[in-house]
Order: sequence, then structure tokens, then C-alpha cells
Amino acid sequence: MPIKTYNKTNFHKYTFCIFKEVDFDSIKDLKLNFKSKSGSCYYFVENGVYRLSNHWSRVANCKWRLVSNSVVTLSAVEVPNSNRTKLGYANWVDFYHDNDVDKIYFLEANYESKSVNFYHKQSSNYTSDKVLRSSSETTKLIKQIRTLFEETAWAKYLNKDNIDVLRQEIIEEMISTNQSFQEIRRRFL
Repeated sequence: MPIKTYNKTNFHKYTFCIFKEVDFDSIKDLKLNFKSKSGSCYYFVENGVYRLSNHWSRVANCKWRLVSNSVVTLSAVEVPNSNRTKLGYANWVDFYHDNDVDKIYFLEANYESKSVNFYHKQSSNYTSDKVLRSSSETTKLIKQIRTLFEETAWAKYLNKDNIDVLRQEIIEEMISTNQSFQEIRRRFL
């Protein structure tokens, strides 16, 4: 199946994308091209789109995530509700087809920040050894992994001295196989 390309006419139709947060000054000389019913503003440029919004993640029929940039500053651009409103940029090539049925997502965990995120199989960090899952399978596994990061009761009867090492071993198994948490956990009893 050929890879679909996206542009200003179709990027908002069932897509996955990771926007990068940028400084508000990035749009100061741009013309607003579209404003959604929910108040998000879109500025189209040749290679991509800027999105000014106070909501990210599930957006209509899309999954759009914003990767934060801690050095973003406020500017002369008027930003409503600026404490929640963020400006993100994505290239057209960063939009990938999305649906809830196909196995198109994989997970990566960050053990320093104790977080987990999902990515599309068309992204540059995908390798064939990563297990692909559907949207609902991915959501379920993310919830389980977040619980492992936040709680310790699950490790009460397990044979391991260092819970952080155990946590990482179990999460890596959950991400890289189709085994359930219970199946993996039994090996450590």
C-alpha cells in the first residue's frame, strides 16, 4: 500500500502527528488560514503547519501530540489563555494515517521520567523488532505501564531486591512482546 502524503487540505483527516512546541514569534508574520470551532488556529506554510491551541492529544478524529520545549517564551503575539495555549509546528511529512483497527503503534518507555509514549510505525524511530498494536491495545498497555511506574504493590511478592530494575525488565517485556503483565510477572515469583 503506498504511503499517503498530507497537505493543508487533508492533514486533519484521521492522522497521527507529533508537533514540536515553538516560540509564539514563529507566527507573528503569518496569516491565519483556518480557525476551528474549538478555537484552534492553523497557519499553513509550504513545508507544514503551525497549530495554536489549548488542547492536544485526541483532536477530532486525529491523535496529535505536542512535544514540549521548556525554553518557549511569550512574545508580542496575542495568545488567549496563554498558560494553557501552546504553539506547535509539524512538517507535512510528519502526518501519518491513523485508524483504530490496524496495528500501527509501538511504545517506548523513558525510565528517567517514568513515562511511556506511543509512536506510529511510519516514524523514523520504528524498527522491525518493535511490537505493533492497535489503538485500543496501545491505550490499554500505556495505562498498565503507567500503573507500574506509579505504584509498587504489584511487586510485593516478587523475588527482586531492586524494584527499579525489576520495573524496567517487566516494562521492556511488555513493550517488546505480546505477553500480558501477569504472564511476565509469574516468571519473577
